[in-house]
Amino acid sequence: MSAATRARAFWVTASGRGEILPEELPALPAGWVRVRTCYSGISRGTEGLVLRGEVPSSEYQRMRAPFQDGDFPAPVKYGYISVGEVVAGPAELLGRMVYCLYPHQDCYQVPAEAVTPLPDGLPPGRAVLAANLETAVNGLWDGLPRVGDRIAVIGAGTLGCLAAWLAARIPGCRVELIDTNPRRADIAAAMGADFRSPETAAPEADLVIHASGTPAGLVTALRLAGFEATVLELSWFGAKPVTLPLGEAFHQRRLRLVSSQVGSVAAAQRPRWDHRRRLALALSLLAQPQAAALDALITDEAPFEALAAVQARLASASGDTLTQRIRYR
Repeated sequence: MSAATRARAFWVTASGRGEILPEELPALPAGWVRVRTCYSGISRGTEGLVLRGEVPSSEYQRMRAPFQDGDFPAPVKYGYISVGEVVAGPAELLGRMVYCLYPHQDCYQVPAEAVTPLPDGLPPGRAVLAANLETAVNGLWDGLPRVGDRIAVIGAGTLGCLAAWLAARIPGCRVELIDTNPRRADIAAAMGADFRSPETAAPEADLVIHASGTPAGLVTALRLAGFEATVLELSWFGAKPVTLPLGEAFHQRRLRLVSSQVGSVAAAQRPRWDHRRRLALALSLLAQPQAAALDALITDEAPFEALAAVQARLASASGDTLTQRIRYR
């Protein structure tokens, strides 16, 4: 069998353990593309839950990635951030750099409609931010910010930073990016937001976006929300129970706690938008000149061969890593 039909993929083989295993690609079907991966990205929160075996059994089907192999909790091949070059398939795609919702694998085959060509001007290495940016776009659609709003974003991870970057571009909006880690102050400035600790954040926000992934962060979100404000929950806690203070002034202030999840297009946009159009929007935003600031969110890079160790590190410790990029070439 030729080298072009051999591949290697990262699998979660047991709770807390992953391995790179060999794959064999069949003959390329008509209308499909073969992609040589250049970069993949780790969706840190979700993939950490997958590696630790913390996906609730009730969510096994809803949590499936588009090209997932295996089943939760393990063994499972999981992931959805892949950027690579089309090396076989329809002539109009040959040689194009594309984005695909594919797990961590050095070469793979999918139907041609499953890949999205990168727009001109988008560096392939930055495109690993597309999945989180798409989630942030969907979140702002759900949160419905308005011109001039005071917006608090809690959690200066990749998703929170991208939500702050988008919100800071709405005319008149003042955006605070809130985190317990003071080393995130420079990142906040690059996103166009003011950095605050939970203790120094301004109250009476018109919209609070929670993306810290911690119960304490959500408690802070409720505290900062103004009268009849919306608290938008972007975190996903998996099987972890969360206790909230829904007494005190929660009802008197008539707060709205709204969940947002990227698997469904936000209701306000759903009649006209689908997943493909939303992904194309995220990629086009990353190609804009001002998006160069977002390169600061890619704080770590490692070769594909180190992926098992990298996944274990990210799943077991908080650290300062924002976006972890995996390099295949």
